[in-house]
Amino acid sequence: MKQDRFLTGILIGIGILVVAALVVFFARPDKQTYVAEDTPEGVVHNYVLALINKDYEKAYGYLADLEYKPTYEEFRRSFFERYPDSYNTAVDIGISVINGDEASVEISQIYNSGDPFSGNYRNTFSVTLVKQNGAWKITHMPVYEFWDYSWYQEVPK
Repeated sequence: MKQDRFLTGILIGIGILVVAALVVFFARPDKQTYVAEDTPEGVVHNYVLALINKDYEKAYGYLADLEYKPTYEEFRRSFFERYPDSYNTAVDIGISVINGDEASVEISQIYNSGDPFSGNYRNTFSVTLVKQNGAWKITHMPVYEFWDYSWYQEVPK
């Protein structure tokens, strides 16, 4: 009889832990939020988040107005067949280095190995920005999921 109460106590404890885990899982916020755009890190964060949310118009607004800038349709079309995989990768926005009207932001793309015995791996890149009309705008991002290498390049004749 004493063991029956002990076993019942263990089962009730496990049930409470399961309910608590479900409450925490479903109570967490679904989406990340945009941050202030007054820093280069904020602009890169918002650009990546806009692409993950498929808000191409917002993301396009973070591109610098330079020669050979893609049109909005070219920009949007480049993400039809490839778009950021927010389930298997994560993005970590690092620190920025500002030099006058130019800045670079460190960005790391973290990949899930898909193997329970292996760790995650990351690639670190540097995003370049320029200040235009008082706002930071992206000029180059060497991350394939978030950038097309034909942008800002002269079309060969």
